[in-house]
Amino acid sequence: MNKESPLLADVRDQLAREEKSCLSPLACLSQEKIRRTKERQQGYRQPFAKDADRILHSKAYTRYIDKTQVFSLIDNDHITHRVLHVQLVSRIARTAGRFLGLNEDLIEAIALGHDIGHPPFGHEGEHILDRLCQAHGLPGFRHNIQSVHFLDRIEKQGRGWNLSLQVLDGILCHDGEANRTALVPERSREKTFSHFDQLLEQDAFSKSLVPMTLEGCLVRLADTVAYLGRDIEDAIELDLITRQEIPETCAEILGKSNGTIVHNLVSDLISNNLHLRQNTPGPCSDCIGFSEQVGDALLELKKFNYERIYRNPLFKPDFKRIHSCYEQLFSSYLDQLVTDPLSQKTERSFGHSMTHTYRDNHAPAAIVRDYLAGMTDNFFLHQAELLGCDVPERRCIS
Repeated sequence: MNKESPLLADVRDQLAREEKSCLSPLACLSQEKIRRTKERQQGYRQPFAKDADRILHSKAYTRYIDKTQVFSLIDNDHITHRVLHVQLVSRIARTAGRFLGLNEDLIEAIALGHDIGHPPFGHEGEHILDRLCQAHGLPGFRHNIQSVHFLDRIEKQGRGWNLSLQVLDGILCHDGEANRTALVPERSREKTFSHFDQLLEQDAFSKSLVPMTLEGCLVRLADTVAYLGRDIEDAIELDLITRQEIPETCAEILGKSNGTIVHNLVSDLISNNLHLRQNTPGPCSDCIGFSEQVGDALLELKKFNYERIYRNPLFKPDFKRIHSCYEQLFSSYLDQLVTDPLSQKTERSFGHSMTHTYRDNHAPAAIVRDYLAGMTDNFFLHQAELLGCDVPERRCIS
């Protein structure tokens, strides 16, 4: 084990002291981090920066590279994939967080990890896997829960990365932003892993979950900022919509291009929340959100995206076959576990890397769920083809 440099430790401690004077009194300081397991060696990095690094080095993060954001089965290098989306969320949230005096390391860690639990083929894949889980006696599938599951219970041979509670909470609570353009952190929530685990098991399907920190709330709002305009650009690239079809009110307030939309939303988010930098927060200042006019335009643009892009049957003509592939893969893997569990020790089986502890603590259907959720799009299609499924082909649209 490398010895800690006293000089670097001194600089780290100095940075911690500077946080108290430089950040908003409502920010989450690095020294407030809560870990499930106490770590003997702190190292030179501050706690939330260490969490961000751990997420970047996780196997689950590596698999972002071939995960659908919105548009699947399309060979076009300019279409957004999940890995770019999380980087955009991170950048947008960190920019706003710097102006508002929030903890950028915590923001980055939450943003980088928030979508790690997404299965192949985006939200459509999530809906399919949700139905399969419920049909096999499991709780419904939600990617935010799966993100925590991967990082806290599966990675590093089941030991997890020992991420801080604030990071895992932000990841768990990042979803469900529909029709909410302002958020108040749930600071009254008991800040323990015991309570978090109960929340994960009992209430994590509720759309009412709100992060315990302003940093988590900011990432949740930045998630919407990152995808709204970018998805419009992708849809225009694929000739699904034209720029002229963007609602007039949205175009006047937010703009017609991704760059303008992001700039106007972030500018409003910053200027509307400068109260967070005040030294003496008042009773109504512990919140973050858009101004009323911009928030209304954002909701209108989101409605347009849902009607013209996300629910547009033209961009997902092969999902019947994807659904069939999901069903056949789930059934095949489940049969392997149930009928011949010892075969999972071989290198050729899908479960060769599972630890005994993981296998003992998970039902066969849950093991299959985790395996499918961790697949990239290409690996999913390859496995389905090996099984003899009717696999859809990628379309070249340039």
